[in-house]
Amino acid sequence: MTKATTSHDQAMPAQSGFNIPDPIMIPRLEGKVSDAEWALRCQLAATYRLCALYGWTDLVFTHISARLPDEDGEHRFLINPYGVMFEEMTASALVKIDMAGKICQETPYFINPAGFTIHSAVHAAREDAGCVIHVHTPYGMAVSAQKKGLRRYTQMSMQVHDDLAYHDYEGIALELEERDRIVANLGTKSLLMLRNHGTLTLGKTCGVAFLRMYFLENACKTQILAQSVGGEEHLHEESVEMAARVYQQGAAAFIPGMGDNLVWPGLMRKLHRTNPGHDY
Repeated sequence: MTKATTSHDQAMPAQSGFNIPDPIMIPRLEGKVSDAEWALRCQLAATYRLCALYGWTDLVFTHISARLPDEDGEHRFLINPYGVMFEEMTASALVKIDMAGKICQETPYFINPAGFTIHSAVHAAREDAGCVIHVHTPYGMAVSAQKKGLRRYTQMSMQVHDDLAYHDYEGIALELEERDRIVANLGTKSLLMLRNHGTLTLGKTCGVAFLRMYFLENACKTQILAQSVGGEEHLHEESVEMAARVYQQGAAAFIPGMGDNLVWPGLMRKLHRTNPGHDY
């Protein structure tokens, strides 16, 4: 990835004090954007609220993004407005930006520069990165701090183990030059452990990215729980060969239209019961 001229420094306002509007108070964008954009906005806002429902939040400090269909040859994606909580995200509140970090709509919001750095890197490099989820959960961060990373302790870990890459910690992701190294370390894999930081998944759809994060998050959680009994001598780790076998057996779950269609409709019903309003 070559270094681009960007408005990265303009992602946050210059003034020291700012107001974060309540997302239900801003104008609804349905009918003011294309049908494709509105549908993606609804999917992404739902993904934010589902991550909140499952406890994968860090107040306002992590991000989920979705790449929009190209407009006039321009690559753009949607990301969260800085200061809006995951559980209150709406389709209209999401911010459309280009690959230089420029906001491409009228909005009262701004974005987090660190979120732009990580998400723009993945969207620009990977055609299959329709959605990118990056979270800081206690279990994910705990495993990211372990020298050996994710272990082959459970079936759930083996279902993602061979599709997981690692990126060493470089501080808060404010330097655009880090994007090259994120992309190089991710390679062709679909899950990334950002060491001493958190976890990231991608998918062609929000549903696939969410399902990958569900498996990764629970693999990390069960690893920490298993390790609570003591040292490695108390634990059985499956072989590399077994992990490869399980990964192949479970691969269909992450094909768009397969695993996501099995779980996404039920997740939408659950969301409508517990936290409706994402499609405003």
